[in-house]
Amino acid sequence: MADWGPVVIAVVLFVLLTPGLLFQLPGNSRVVEFGNMQTSGVSIFVHTILYFGLITIFLIAIGVHITTG
Repeated sequence: MADWGPVVIAVVLFVLLTPGLLFQLPGNSRVVEFGNMQTSGVSIFVHTILYFGLITIFLIAIGVHITTG
């Protein structure tokens, strides 16, 4: 049986936390900007920290597992 939990969680978080796609934290002119399709180095760093924190919580602390087969 394959455990698809880490793969699904990683892909969903990657799409949701792509800077500028849904939101950008910090924005170019505001603290949070929504759907501006732009990014910056600081925004990439902040979204990387958010991604690492959320994936750690979901995979290690909660232990999400999706098994198939």
